[in-house]
Amino acid sequence: MNTPSNKYHRAKSKVQAIKGFYSHLFLYLLVNAGLLFFRIEWAPTLFSDQDAAFISWLDWNTYGITLFWGLGLLFHAISVFVFKLNFLKKWEARKINELLKKEEETYNRHD
Repeated sequence: MNTPSNKYHRAKSKVQAIKGFYSHLFLYLLVNAGLLFFRIEWAPTLFSDQDAAFISWLDWNTYGITLFWGLGLLFHAISVFVFKLNFLKKWEARKINELLKKEEETYNRHD
């Protein structure tokens, strides 16, 4: 089934996936820029050398968030731009058909 309607829905789905990735990227850049700015500019003046354990914890969390969230963003980019994740699309189509069939059977029983 390669009707214009199906082509439109596939294209719309792809555009939504790309839009979702760019939203994710924007949020990643915004939050991590704020975290890094805080760590570099304000943390040294707010916390003294006596708080070395806290500064170490802050470093791990600041850079850890950037690293691990960045890995998540990388996987998001790969799923949107490299792999089409056909197995998920096929599963989704099967599940939709299954649910429509169940709904039709339920509807037909009540008639």
